Amino acid sequence: MTDTAEPLTTMEFHPQPQAGQARPWAFPAPDRGTLDNGLTVLRCHRPGQQVVAVELNLDAPLDAEPEGLDGVATIMARALSEGTDKRSAEEFAAELERCGATLDAHADHAGVRVSLEVPVSRLTKALGLLAEALRAPAFLDSEIERLVRNRLDEIPHESANPGRRAAKELYRQLFPASLRISRPRQGTEETVARIDSAAVRAFFDAHVRPATGTAVIVGDLTGVDLDAVLAETLGEWTGDTAALRPVPAAVADDTGRVVIVDRPGAVQTQLLIGRVGADRHDRVWPAQVLGAYCLGGTLTSRLDRVLREEKGYTYGVRAFGQVLRSAPDGSGTALLGISGSVDTPNTGPALEDLWKVLRTLAAEGLTDAERDVAVQNLVGVAPLRFETAASVAGTLADQVEQYLPDDYQAQLYVRLAETGTVEATAAVVNAFPEDRLVTVLVGDAGQIAESVKALGIGEVTVVTG
Repeated sequence: MTDTAEPLTTMEFHPQPQAGQARPWAFPAPDRGTLDNGLTVLRCHRPGQQVVAVELNLDAPLDAEPEGLDGVATIMARALSEGTDKRSAEEFAAELERCGATLDAHADHAGVRVSLEVPVSRLTKALGLLAEALRAPAFLDSEIERLVRNRLDEIPHESANPGRRAAKELYRQLFPASLRISRPRQGTEETVARIDSAAVRAFFDAHVRPATGTAVIVGDLTGVDLDAVLAETLGEWTGDTAALRPVPAAVADDTGRVVIVDRPGAVQTQLLIGRVGADRHDRVWPAQVLGAYCLGGTLTSRLDRVLREEKGYTYGVRAFGQVLRSAPDGSGTALLGISGSVDTPNTGPALEDLWKVLRTLAAEGLTDAERDVAVQNLVGVAPLRFETAASVAGTLADQVEQYLPDDYQAQLYVRLAETGTVEATAAVVNAFPEDRLVTVLVGDAGQIAESVKALGIGEVTVVTG
């Protein structure tokens, strides 16, 4: 008996999708104007973005906080949505919810940032609520007391977080105690406990006014008479005229040294290595960004390739540059850092290998292949980074805070693409000189101190956790 083979079934598949024609892309340029009350407005029409993002910069920096009241800017920012002269906190929150809007605010070294997102169909109502909060915040004793209690409850949790504790120690080490930037952004238990409604009101009255503020509005503005909307909302906010606050010079000490914040029994060591360097006003910034990305910007970077893939010390180590404060004259300060965590027994070997990576980079430089991958990752995916209105608005607001031109981000991508391997190497080597780095380790000093001392990367000091 002969078996007859079944005929093969012929399957027809859909054709493989083909890539479309590449279209030129550039970071969107805003239109700039000023309302009658002095408020600067940047608007950016983004077709298809039905959720409008609003970012409001207020010139109320942390260095403006009165002595002994660190954290008052944070409490004020949080209190802006906790009721007005017309609505209680609950009523204000309910009105925001009816708009489908979210409102948030936080304080940082450059000032207070208020963020609003709302469907474009509810933009007028939501901007009216924002204007109401700016014109007449209630700052009730009961609400301020609640916010202070909440903040006091947060501080122990932050101290228990190794990453937050490392950052606190690094800022304390880098900057003199006389500078506000050396102390926690949101205050300490001692300073926050002193804050009351009178202090919050005084800080608000002294620093929050339209003449020194900037509103960034991004979204699909088709059919929206934004001038009319602004006139009846933020345009009704009034206040005295005033000059922008001067920015204090950020003097820093980056003498190479190691500080161990002792956490007995810790199974991991949190590391944060840093110094101060050039900010976005400096011509070297694009090359510095590119070089830092090659060093520790992704899973394929040099630090991860050695410490994660080859040695298995860590889940990941990152190199970064973070702008701290910029001034109108183009001066400014950025924190250049390397962060990550390693298992406790291998803390010494991991640091030794990290320093070897830095030394090898200085001796041999980056490769063209590393540079090309970094450019592709930073520039090639930029359109994806800015798909939402909120991402565009946030970047524009950052530029305002840092006194950068409106086309800065667009020009940055041009400069990144033009930066060569040699230039990127020089920038990253200068950013992370092996003998000018302050190393903070949060971990078990009893287990790691001797191996760290043996590395010779600076004097080792142990402080309590």
